[in-house]
Amino acid sequence: MQQQLTDQAVWDAERLLDVTLPASLLDLLRVQNGGQVTGARNAFRTDTPTSWSEDHVPFDHVMGIGNRESTISLLDSPCLVEEWGLPPSVVLLAGDGPCWIALDYRVCGRHGEPSVRWFDVDFSVELALAADFGSFVEGLTAASDFD
Repeated sequence: MQQQLTDQAVWDAERLLDVTLPASLLDLLRVQNGGQVTGARNAFRTDTPTSWSEDHVPFDHVMGIGNRESTISLLDSPCLVEEWGLPPSVVLLAGDGPCWIALDYRVCGRHGEPSVRWFDVDFSVELALAADFGSFVEGLTAASDFD
C-alpha cells in the first residue's frame, strides 16, 4: 500500500503516464491507495478460459500511486509495459508478469474512459474484461466462488 493519495500525486501520475485516470479508480485509491483486495472481491469471471483458470482471472491486489520502496505502483507502468512487451497505451492495475490486468487506452485515447483487459504475455493473449473500471469493480467476486 502507498501513502494516502493526494490531488498532487494524482496530477503528477497523470502527467507521467500521459493519461486521465478513471474517476472510479481514483475514488477507490483515495480510500486505500493500493494493496491487498478483500477476499470477497478478488476475482473476475470470464467466459473465455485463460492460462490462469477456465472461468476467472485473479485480482488479489491493486497498484496504488506512489513511490514506496519495494512496492510496485501505477507509476511503474511505462517501465513494466516496455519490459513485458505490452501495448504502450496501457496502464497496469495488477499482476506481476507474465499476466497483467490493465487499463487500455488504445480505443478511447489517452484522455478517454479506458476499458479493462487481461494480458498474458507468455501466451500472447488479450482478453476484454470490462468496458470501464467501474464495471470491472462491479463484476468482481470471490475467488472461492470458483472450483
